[in-house]
Amino acid sequence: MRIQWETAVVTETVGEPLFPNGLQEVRVRLGNGETAAALHDLAFGTRLQPGDEVLLNTTAVRLGLGTGGVHFVHAKLGRLDESFDGRDVPVKWEPETSDSLRSFGPQEGHMMKLRYTSLQRAVLSVEEASSPHHALFAESRMLGGMPVLIGELHSMLPAAVCWLHELAREAEVQAPRIAYVMTDGGALPMAISGHVRRLRQLGWLAGTVTYGHAYGGDVEAVNKYTALLAARHVLEADIAIVCMGPGIVGTGTPYGFSGIEAGELVGAVHALGGAPVAMARISFADPRPQHCGLSRHTAVAIGQAALAPAFVPLPVLPAEAEATLLREQVRQSGLARRHRLRWETPPPLEHMAAALEAYGQPITSMGRSLQDDPAFFAAICTAAGAAYRLLRNEGPDKP
Repeated sequence: MRIQWETAVVTETVGEPLFPNGLQEVRVRLGNGETAAALHDLAFGTRLQPGDEVLLNTTAVRLGLGTGGVHFVHAKLGRLDESFDGRDVPVKWEPETSDSLRSFGPQEGHMMKLRYTSLQRAVLSVEEASSPHHALFAESRMLGGMPVLIGELHSMLPAAVCWLHELAREAEVQAPRIAYVMTDGGALPMAISGHVRRLRQLGWLAGTVTYGHAYGGDVEAVNKYTALLAARHVLEADIAIVCMGPGIVGTGTPYGFSGIEAGELVGAVHALGGAPVAMARISFADPRPQHCGLSRHTAVAIGQAALAPAFVPLPVLPAEAEATLLREQVRQSGLARRHRLRWETPPPLEHMAAALEAYGQPITSMGRSLQDDPAFFAAICTAAGAAYRLLRNEGPDKP
């Protein structure tokens, strides 16, 4: 495994982290004179200041990656003289003798994340004996029919939440309590998600759960099953949305993508007595053949990897050519053999736009907005609408 390390000096701090253990954004100057942005996870240590010397993991930037294409601060190495003006980076330095490499994060828990690495840390898992919620997990628990929206991409999260809130607004009822469960299929720190920060600012999330090696949720869980149960019984959610953080992994091969976890999640929700609702990945703006129309990822994850039935709402697209292709792709995928498919008329474009506008920030997927890729958002809103009706007992029987 190759990791690229580079040293740099912090030249300025950018904004303020929204939460105490969030991500601090800084500007740094590398040894070659290049200036760049870097992120510092405050769960790892104290805030950085201009003049601090840091060790950066620059692998993602050097590989030209997308979401992960930013430098990350691995450690603080030392500090320059207070007169540092941000221009000159020294070749050598005298390391500090402070606790810059101290134990990271709270130590009251015993569950290790990033196990057997130099960055492993202990968190208090919701299940363990010292957790105030331990008793809940010492007994057999179920989801009690809770609708669970299952997605592949992180960008599905804000769009789904926006539409759920829009439906509640139209019905003149209180919005449902929505929990976000973040998997470890993409980014591991919850703090990397700007969408979670925004949804928290709006008060649209009842809370968040991270499981596996993902960390930083309001609740930490060992696995997907206890994460779902925590969403229901600890956060008291009416609806859960489960998807990875930013940065899906794909290889262009049928099974080599981290979003295949969606199929496993269908099985987990089904086993716990919930109502799995799959958000299909549909696009007619993605230039990649495997993602034109019904994404091959959805066909594989839900059509093959999901061994339990799910509710799969699909939009009836207004463009005849697109609608015809989508129906043929769905037929070939075999989704109908295992799952409950339901074709529904999606919300009008203007209605979706109004719902997303309430978010107050752009929502894009792969850099494309609602106007660029309406089919993508139509699929999410169609699925979210179905989950909302299941919650209110207004829809068809649960899968």
